[in-house]
Amino acid sequence: MMSEEQKLMRMEADGKRLVEEEERLEIVDLSGMSMDSLPRPSLNLTTICKLNLSNNNLQSIPESLTARLLNVVVLDVHSNQLKRLPNSIGCLSKLKTLNVSGNLLQSLPKTIENCRSLEELNANFNILTKLPESIGFDLIHMKKLSVNSNKLVFLPRSITHLTYLRVLDARLNCLRALPEDLENLINLQVLNVSQNFQYLKNLPYSIGLLVSLVELDVSYNKIATLPDSIGCMKRLQKLSVEGNPLVSPPAEVFEQGLHAVKEYLGEKMNAGHRSPPKKKSWVGKLVKYGTFNGGHMMRGGSGHSEREGFIISEYRSIEGLASPRYMGRMFSARRLFSPGRYFSR
Repeated sequence: MMSEEQKLMRMEADGKRLVEEEERLEIVDLSGMSMDSLPRPSLNLTTICKLNLSNNNLQSIPESLTARLLNVVVLDVHSNQLKRLPNSIGCLSKLKTLNVSGNLLQSLPKTIENCRSLEELNANFNILTKLPESIGFDLIHMKKLSVNSNKLVFLPRSITHLTYLRVLDARLNCLRALPEDLENLINLQVLNVSQNFQYLKNLPYSIGLLVSLVELDVSYNKIATLPDSIGCMKRLQKLSVEGNPLVSPPAEVFEQGLHAVKEYLGEKMNAGHRSPPKKKSWVGKLVKYGTFNGGHMMRGGSGHSEREGFIISEYRSIEGLASPRYMGRMFSARRLFSPGRYFSR
């Protein structure tokens, strides 16, 4: 059994070893080199912590190469011609940021669920038709999920288990509906499901249980009625609904701004609570989550002024969206190295 002094010495030695390992890790930037394939690596790939292969013409990434990137924290392969990701991506247990936007991906490998340190996934501008069903059960540290400009029809129900998620961007897809159990997303601050056009017709009632939500964009869909529960979203500061055939709330309420919209919806919910409501159980949940405060909210007695955040602006053309190939590089490397030092033909 080790003494306290021996334990302390062991801890100091482990700490020193970790610092030395971090100092040996390198940043490799091979972006914008018009590469059709990756050259044969001439170094130990475990020394790389950030790898940028963006803005090339890569059609595939070798399984063997990915499997050896054991210390990679950031991997950027955006704006290539990738049709699939290697299954060995599941070996990247330290990966925190993955950018695969602007490729030709139809699906993500199931093994991505093994990247349990992943905090940010950018899969915008692909042709994804679905996400792995259990993605939310395994990637529990995810904070930002961007899957805009794809062909997604549904988001997997497991996504509601991403309790650390702060930003969910699923605009410009073919979404028919959103998962019902949104209340688990207790840290979600930004939700964008705009421009699903004729496909998205309803929002789940549980959207009112998103207690941390600040921005909600549901513009350019087929939504006719907003859920009453939106009236109880205390932190909501920006609501974008333009381009929908809305009948409730009516246009005259929208013209008065976000505060009036929330008040109108809150009154509807309160009225439903007084009469035998169809959605009585939801009112109970709203009280439980602290988002519903009944008549006090509706009378404007909260004692503080609310920022007007209701958006009903002119339609901005999809063509105005920036292509990933022209987006700024996500790397601001401390050190840049010549590719020749790491790869050889």
